[in-house]
Amino acid sequence: MADADTDADGTPTGDRITIYADYVCPFCFLGTRSLAQYRERRDEPLAVDWHPFDLRHRKRNPDGTISRDVDDGKDDRYYEQAKRNVRRLQEEYGVEMSLNIATDIDSFDAQVASWYVTREYPDRWDAFDEAIYTGLWQDGRDIGDRRVVLDLAETVGLPTDEIQAAIDDDDWRAELEERFTDAHEAGVTGVPTFVSDGHVARGAVPPAQLEGLVEGVGTDDPR
Repeated sequence: MADADTDADGTPTGDRITIYADYVCPFCFLGTRSLAQYRERRDEPLAVDWHPFDLRHRKRNPDGTISRDVDDGKDDRYYEQAKRNVRRLQEEYGVEMSLNIATDIDSFDAQVASWYVTREYPDRWDAFDEAIYTGLWQDGRDIGDRRVVLDLAETVGLPTDEIQAAIDDDDWRAELEERFTDAHEAGVTGVPTFVSDGHVARGAVPPAQLEGLVEGVGTDDPR
């Protein structure tokens, strides 16, 4: 049982931030780097609630591959601008990346695994989340490959047989779909989106802005 000053998962009570994100979004990776920098300079712990988001839902074929034929409004000009923005934020946050765009990778299985870990092994979720992001964006690994997801799980001490079973389980997959629906119903239209105490920051915002969001000053979008 958790102590009186901790949550059910053992996290100290106090400041908390919610992040809506998809592993295949480079700005989500950069946003988590900004969040890590903010957390490191805090005197008190900051609890993080992760909510999955599905950037590939309109482009996913029944076999799990990503279709290039679906018009999502993102043309070559969009991706060139996105790459420039990624490079700018890399320099601003001092982050190394081997990829800056990952258009053909689907994160659904990785997100199922991550959602399972949040429920069954919450004390290891931070490490697993970090392993997935760095596996894709710094090591160039295809997190759409279940073998890669299982390998990343093993590196942080998670039982790969359970992770495999969760990925294959229709109930866990349906639950993840429900979380995607919840995100849209909450008004989330893009990621990363950070929420704290009724205030919102959208995009890979700098640590100072996350500080303002959590500590109640300088928020950009009060609800």
